[in-house]
Amino acid sequence: MNESQGQDQLSDKVLRKLGQLEQEIGKAVIGQRQVIRDTTIALLAGGHVLVEGVPGLGKTLLVRSLAAAVGGVFNRVQFTPDLMPSDISGHIMFDRKTDSFRVRKGPVFCNFLLADEINRAPAKTQSALLEVMQEQQVTIEGQTYELQLPFLALATQNPIEQEGTYPLPQAQLDRFLLKVYIDYPSVDEELQMVKQITSGSVADKLDVTSIQEVLKPEEILSLQRYTSKLEVDEQIVAYAVNIVRATRDWSGIETGSGPRGSIALLRAGRANAVLSGRRFVTPDDIKAVAPAVLRHRVKLSADLEIEGYQPDDVLKDILSNVQAPRV
Repeated sequence: MNESQGQDQLSDKVLRKLGQLEQEIGKAVIGQRQVIRDTTIALLAGGHVLVEGVPGLGKTLLVRSLAAAVGGVFNRVQFTPDLMPSDISGHIMFDRKTDSFRVRKGPVFCNFLLADEINRAPAKTQSALLEVMQEQQVTIEGQTYELQLPFLALATQNPIEQEGTYPLPQAQLDRFLLKVYIDYPSVDEELQMVKQITSGSVADKLDVTSIQEVLKPEEILSLQRYTSKLEVDEQIVAYAVNIVRATRDWSGIETGSGPRGSIALLRAGRANAVLSGRRFVTPDDIKAVAPAVLRHRVKLSADLEIEGYQPDDVLKDILSNVQAPRV
């Protein structure tokens, strides 16, 4: 059996389960369909997500639900100004019982990590997490330890409390595949949420018992490999590059996206195609993921920011003006 036949068999066997993944997460996370879709895209593309939203909108529940549906290990780190890099990665400690030193691994040794309010920690601690995200390994006292794959980090930022925070530099923001906004639910969604959470639940415990495990971590790795090999026409590649290059000299954008934006567009576009049940990427896949991929990679001019414009407003104009190929 050749490699392409193996990929076809994988898609028929596992992609049916993949279609259930978003449904299972939606059992606990009411509404927020776009957030669930974007997080699933990042998982398939092997990237990480930066989520911005006010407290109490279900960011922790989202990651816990994803971990439950995939059967992975979930950890959460609350970022604070006194958090040290070793609190994330781990450190060497002396064990009195064995009269020897041993490694105590940090919370990054998991499949799904929620880095809550990442902008509250100083730059040194932020960099430690971003290095782990990039390298997928941790070095403790000269010894390298591989992370357990798949590994997805979801970092959150609180947009309304800026006092005592350390905003992520543009170069570090670029390490996230996607930036996602999580907004207030609709009236019907909030009613459903309140009924579901307060019915038979004690205190504020996040209940994910209704979520069934539909995929295993090793199947996610197979899906990631399958996604990375999805067919992409040369015209689609050129389209993604043209969108990113347009951000560099577009009116109202002070700093445009670098080449990593083009790479991220294709990676996320492939994942969107897989979730849509296709084995090839279309221009619509690139358009669908472009806002989440590029909104944190562009910096608007001061004039536009004063007038209340958001990156999505300018990106919408770019997507309307850059000609899509007909494939």
